[in-house]
Amino acid sequence: MLDSIFATKLDMTQAWSKQGKRLAVTRCRVDDNLVVDQKSINLFEIGYGQKKLKNMSKPLRSKMQKSGFSIGVTTLQGVSHSKKTETENDGADQIKIGDVVKVGQVLEVGDVVKVQGTTKGCGFTGVMKRWGFSGGQRTHGQSDRERAPGSIGAGTDPGRVWLGKKMAGHYGGDTKTISGLVVVHLDKETGEVWLSGPIPGFYSSTVKITRTGEKKMIELDNDASGITVKEVALKSDQTESKEEEAKS
Repeated sequence: MLDSIFATKLDMTQAWSKQGKRLAVTRCRVDDNLVVDQKSINLFEIGYGQKKLKNMSKPLRSKMQKSGFSIGVTTLQGVSHSKKTETENDGADQIKIGDVVKVGQVLEVGDVVKVQGTTKGCGFTGVMKRWGFSGGQRTHGQSDRERAPGSIGAGTDPGRVWLGKKMAGHYGGDTKTISGLVVVHLDKETGEVWLSGPIPGFYSSTVKITRTGEKKMIELDNDASGITVKEVALKSDQTESKEEEAKS
């Protein structure tokens, strides 16, 4: 199956493990991921996000229609296919153009993942916020140099400012990846995923969740974390046992 899936960042909350440890949790929602095209044997083009088909460009609109979709998407990006998983399942999880990928087909509780997103844009910022400079002294009459960068180079040699000098400028809006997060809760019906830690991006932004192949189980206290456990399976088992008793 696919190694990655796209999701929408909802908000942050907190959860408690059975050992009483408080965890910072990011809630995400995974809507349907559409398999639009196949670039190579192990690379598929996945569409995500709701958009009217008429609002897409003509080439992308034609691609969506050829793939069998009557809706548009906001994001189109390549996602790798796990060849190892395919051989282990004897091709049972093979995907093709026109398929719809659900969250339960890619992620499971306990998966260690990395999340890629676009950081919040902070506009034009100074060197203290952008690069972590400590700033200048307040003493010796420096009334307006507390947040200044200081000297940026010598005048004689080289006689200019070196390229790449850390100075004030646009901060944020970069693509960042956070590794080592764990899927602590997964609801296959609603597509809600809880990740153990903060991820880049603002609320309602699109992020890419990629599994690393590692496992790390973190058992949550459902009552303390506000997780409602559905008892449909338990009720069905109870009814079956009652029917058997009645027959006997």
